[in-house]
Parts: sequence; C-alpha cells; structure tokens
Amino acid sequence: MLLLALDTATPVVTVALHDGRHVVARADAEGATAHGEQLAPAIRAALADAGAEPRDLTDVAVGVGPGPFTGLRVGIVTALTLASTLGLRAHGVCTLDVIAGEVAPPGETQSERALPGQTPPAFLVATDARRREVYWARYADGRRLDGPDVAKPADLAERFPELVVHGRGAHLHADHFGGRVGDGPADPAAATLANLVVAGAVPELPLEPLYLRRPDAVPLDRR
Repeated sequence: MLLLALDTATPVVTVALHDGRHVVARADAEGATAHGEQLAPAIRAALADAGAEPRDLTDVAVGVGPGPFTGLRVGIVTALTLASTLGLRAHGVCTLDVIAGEVAPPGETQSERALPGQTPPAFLVATDARRREVYWARYADGRRLDGPDVAKPADLAERFPELVVHGRGAHLHADHFGGRVGDGPADPAAATLANLVVAGAVPELPLEPLYLRRPDAVPLDRR
C-alpha cells in the first residue's frame, strides 16, 4: 500500500505518503492564494523523498472541506484526476475531522482521559471561512456530533460557551472565544489524514467539495 494524502481546504497545502504502517514522507507549503502552484511540487517532493513514483500509489485521500471555493477545488480535482488516471482507491474526509483527529488521536478516546463518572469533554474545531466567519464542527469521544457548518464567531461562542476551540479560526477570532482557544493544530496535516484513513478511524465522504455556501464570483446572467 502507498497512500497519497493531501488537503488544500485551508491556507496550508499539505501532502503526505503512508505505506500502510507509517508516514514515509510529507511536504507542506503555505499560501492562501497559491494552492494550484504549490500542490503539484509538494506531491513531487513527497514522492521523491520516499523514493517512489506516481505508478507506485495505490490510494489517494483528500480533505473535502469545508473551505474556500478555489483552494478546495484544487485538491479535490487533483485527487479525482489521480484516482482516474492511476486507478487508485479514493478516500474523502472532512477537513475538520483531520484537525480533530490530531486533538484526540485514534486509540486515545476522550472517555479514556475523562475521570470516572465524568462525561467525556467535547470540543470545537474552527477554521477560517473568511467574511468574518468560521467553518466549525463539535466533537466528543472521537466522534463528530455537530457540523460541519458556517457561523459568526460570536454566535458560535454564545452557543457553546464552555467548549475549548481548536484551529486557525479560533486564533483569528480569539477575542470572541476568550481563554478557550486550544493548543491543538491551527490547520490540518496530511500526515494525520493519512493515519486516520489507514486506521479506518474517520468517516469517509465522496470526493465532492463541502462549500457550505455559494462562491463569491458568479456569471453576470445569474446575479
């Protein structure tokens, strides 16, 4: 097995290779408006580091969002193209689930960390949705309970006033979340995505983008 994992739903372009036992290569780049320019070189770099060729791949996994229209489309179209041309098994995963999977790794459920008699603590993951909004989901005991959805940070903070919030959206809008900004990852990591897919520890989705709202640009005749 050689799985290529990638995500372009956030400002970070992240790529990793997994051989079925562990991550063997990774490549990351940041650039909110340059996903198309950065993804292909990152894939080539990861393959080179692993001493592999595209023909060696057996699977491709991609974060399907939610995320901005253009960046998200780059990753999903790339994954669809690779799956079609190389005959790969394709896996789609909610990008918020990838961040949550690093906050609470598979095999380390919150039930195990909770004190006897206590309910496992829930938490939120929030990424930047622009327009002063966040994409969010709520998790507990390794499962997504609510979302993905899009909301104003103030509304999300009011709805879940007791929950810790992880992700870039939490840091960008820390004034709304107060001292409840978690120390989890700001963005998804393809290495985590690969681990989740190989372990079968995350729900899989079709390779269709989770936009959650309409794109800013539309043809003039549809305005």
